[in-house]
Order: sequence, then C-alpha cells, then structure tokens
Amino acid sequence: MGIPTEPKPIKFFVALLAPSEDLLASAEARLAPLLGAIESRSGIFPWEATDYYAEEMGSGLRRKFVSFTPLASPERLPEIKLATQGIEAEYLWTRGEMRGRRVNIDPGYLDAGKVVLASTKNAPHRLYLGSRIYGEVTLLYHTGSYHPLDTTYADYRWPETIAFFGEARVLYLRQLKRGF
Repeated sequence: MGIPTEPKPIKFFVALLAPSEDLLASAEARLAPLLGAIESRSGIFPWEATDYYAEEMGSGLRRKFVSFTPLASPERLPEIKLATQGIEAEYLWTRGEMRGRRVNIDPGYLDAGKVVLASTKNAPHRLYLGSRIYGEVTLLYHTGSYHPLDTTYADYRWPETIAFFGEARVLYLRQLKRGF
C-alpha cells in the first residue's frame, strides 16, 4: 500500500497573448503580486497557430511565456487560474452589447517531468482540480527534453516554447537542489 506524501513544489508560468507588446508588458506587471518575481521570459512570437482568438482579440497577436522565481504547491493552480481571469477582466473592451478580452493569460506549472496547464473547460484528457478548474498535462519530459502529446496545443509544440520550458526546468531543478 502506498503512503500519501506531499508533492514537491513546482514552478508557475503564464502564457500571455495580446495584440501589442505594451499590453503584454502591462499584463506581465500585474502578475508579480500574484506569482512573485519574474525569473525568465521567452521572446515575443507572432501568433499564427490559429484564428480562434481573432474575433475577440483582433489580428496581429503576439505570444510570450513568463516564469516566476518562487516555488509553490501545485494545489494553488485553480486559485492562480481564477486570479488571472480577474486580471484579464481588467483589460476587457466593450462595443455596445459586445465585449471581449484584449489580453489572454493562461497559467500553468512545470516540474521535472511535465508541464501542466489550467483550464476552465472539461475535456477527456483533463482532470478536475477543484474550484471549477481542470488541469491538462501538455508536455512530458523524457530523453533530455519536453515532448508534446496528441492533445498539445500548437504553440506548445514550437521549438522556441520547448526551449523556454527546458531552460525553466534547469532553473527549477537548481532551486530544488538548493532547497529553494
């Protein structure tokens, strides 16, 4: 019989999507009080993965990933997802009866073996975490790198994204070794 144990702490990150670098920077600044000091940033990539956000957010979108220094419990993921939705709400636009986001903030975490995303939507490959939030393993670490699954979003398959998470993993493992 196994004995329940506390999980190792994890490293939080967010994926930001917005139509301008100014909005990316503004949203990023709002995250430090929630997640702590920023540890690393990816480059800013043109969003060409899908037109899913075009009607709501417009064209010319940009994607950026940001990781945070403090390690924390993975059980905080639902709380973090709900808080980032609150930050997104600060950037809403309205036109008559229509409204939408100008910034999309998708939080998740990484550990030595996986990258996990938070979602408000249920799906066969997602597990319920509580507080109406689901978790999705989107990358698995093996043979020296993170690798996508069949259900992994296109932007998490980009070589630049895989490199960002690989570098964040190195920083994470150093923190664990130092006792964070």
